Amino acid sequence: AVLAEIGMDVYSIEILEPLGLQAQQDLEAQGYDNVQVRIGDGYKGWPEAAPFDSIIVTAAPPRIPQPLKDQLKIGGRMVIPVGDRYQELIVITRTEDGWNEETIFPVRFVPMTGEAQGGR
Repeated sequence: AVLAEIGMDVYSIEILEPLGLQAQQDLEAQGYDNVQVRIGDGYKGWPEAAPFDSIIVTAAPPRIPQPLKDQLKIGGRMVIPVGDRYQELIVITRTEDGWNEETIFPVRFVPMTGEAQGGR
């Protein structure tokens, strides 16, 4: 909702169906028509809507998901917590030649589930 308030088109993925349906219902009730919610595995991203200017990940996979990196446009950035027990917040920028990765600081997020955990 915060990103939508500043005029961005937002694509949000929630793996837990009840949470995703509730988020969609709440956003619609508040009149946010520039937020799309999908029930699914965030590890895979949303390839049909790519490329993205930015991606914000709010659950930590053990490794950076290649599908998300591939969905960034040139110059696009992704902020993602990465790791198991010990996590780092990483900023990835897509360049003409690949990706630049910068570790920012230690963080603690819930683990990303689904394919990130070997399909569990």
